[in-house]
Amino acid sequence: MLIARALATSDAASRVAFGELVRRHQSSVRATLRRLTNGNDALADDLAQEAFVLAWRNLASFRDEARFSTWLYRIATNCWLANARKRKDVLLGDRGEDVEHDDDDEDAMSALGASVGDSSHATSLRMDMARAMRVLSDGERAAIVQCYDNDLTHEEAAYVLGIPVGTVKTHILRAKKKLKAAMADWAS
Repeated sequence: MLIARALATSDAASRVAFGELVRRHQSSVRATLRRLTNGNDALADDLAQEAFVLAWRNLASFRDEARFSTWLYRIATNCWLANARKRKDVLLGDRGEDVEHDDDDEDAMSALGASVGDSSHATSLRMDMARAMRVLSDGERAAIVQCYDNDLTHEEAAYVLGIPVGTVKTHILRAKKKLKAAMADWAS
């Protein structure tokens, strides 16, 4: 197991093992941060570097309670949140409202994927989706990224984001409604 080797006493062996962990996970962590930062590649790369430095320093605290990738996503998300706090952006908090679940939202989101036939349409869809993601609040975007892009359960996303499961579900439902409205042209 790479984590055990990274925790080994030999500095050279530890660095090699951790380097392999970075190699395996850096693309997904950087992609997650790019989506969270609305495509700001430079900021995402800086935050990814910060996240891996923190992961190296805190590797001994990893306890197999979650997947290693989920643990990394939490560190990366915390780096993003810390950066957002510095910029005084609106953070993830629960607004105290419950949103009713609408099965039509899932159908519309599925239809978006099914409506794409060729690469030009796919490129157009990706660009429109990136624009649509910008209308989401930080909390909504973070929940969508964790659940849909990183394929985490609501419970895992709640762990990564450090918020209650109910808040994750609320953010997901609000985000779906906003994305459905923003992407309405693709559903026809």
